[in-house]
Amino acid sequence: MISSEVLQMRDGTAVETPEQWQNQRRLELLQLLQSEVFGVTPFGRPANLGFDVREEKLDARDGKATRLRVGILFEGTDEGRQMELLVYLPNSVEGPIPLFVGLNFEANFVTTTETDLPLPRHYVSGRHAGVRDHRATEAMRGRGADMWPYDEILARGYGIATACYGEVEPDTTNQWWHGPRVFAPPTEPNGWGAIGVWAWALSRALDYLQTHPRIDSKRVAAFGFSRLGKTAMWAGAQDERFAAVISQNSGKAGVSLLKRPHGEPVSHLTGPLGHWFAPRFAHYANNEAELPVDGDGLAALVAPRPLLVLSASEDLWSDPEGEFLSVRNATRVYNLLGEEGIRADQWPAPGAFINSRAGYFLRVGPHDVTDEDWAITLDWADKFLKP
Repeated sequence: MISSEVLQMRDGTAVETPEQWQNQRRLELLQLLQSEVFGVTPFGRPANLGFDVREEKLDARDGKATRLRVGILFEGTDEGRQMELLVYLPNSVEGPIPLFVGLNFEANFVTTTETDLPLPRHYVSGRHAGVRDHRATEAMRGRGADMWPYDEILARGYGIATACYGEVEPDTTNQWWHGPRVFAPPTEPNGWGAIGVWAWALSRALDYLQTHPRIDSKRVAAFGFSRLGKTAMWAGAQDERFAAVISQNSGKAGVSLLKRPHGEPVSHLTGPLGHWFAPRFAHYANNEAELPVDGDGLAALVAPRPLLVLSASEDLWSDPEGEFLSVRNATRVYNLLGEEGIRADQWPAPGAFINSRAGYFLRVGPHDVTDEDWAITLDWADKFLKP
């Protein structure tokens, strides 16, 4: 049976019409995720948000792409808090270009072997780097390029944009004052965590992408891997300007089901990783059954827009079956809104691709992003992201 919780208000009222969903249950789910999991995002686009186009290279990647480096200036000045957005647009496409946007873990220059891409002007913050002045070195160049197959993406007619999550806020405890949370400190139980601010940054990237004349502003998909998959899901749930969302092994507190007793528990998420979330989320450590919202609610907030969930058979910490079940549960919302949802009732075998509006793919292997994942993503995007 498919759970009915996503279409049931907390007072027990059944949600039976699209209007009830949009005006009541959707808002209730957003509020629950804010208060109990990610925290409240206290503001949207800053009034003084600025964009500084630092480079426009028309013949990048052996002439295949136009490469841009754009400072997203959160405080409107080059001296203030910011991130640098790296954008590739295929030169072979004349019309408006659909585009993927997602954050990376270490630095833009780590995603590519291009030697003419400068080292970061500010700092690099990898997983738990912990200091604002963690500096880039030339030895880091391209070491993460296997997760970023730019040429294949460009050849299929898509653009892609990325920024380093650590430029927004370092991924470690008590470093929130380096980033935008300094303007709304997370002092309350529902104060926003780091995932909230990284998701906010994806929306600020979209603010810029919508201004570029070659980009199809109605066909920008948010994507992310692992903790940044949680980030992409939360960004897409809150910001309906994203045309689609792609979850790459987002796991627990992403698209997977927290209440399922498999994989990473809330006690781990709120221990060493507690800075990702609202303080209130710690209440559910060893107490998952009391959660009033789950990953299927997060997935449902993407509906009726396309959603692709990528899992891995050996990624047990993320509970890949729980990721599938979440999409299956959210399908009730897609159906209510007149869309197909996922075209499967049973968790598929590894290698089977469910190419539906709410799509799912289980790859053989561990927690990672591979060429196979991107091949599936591009096939799915051809169906649901292109005109």
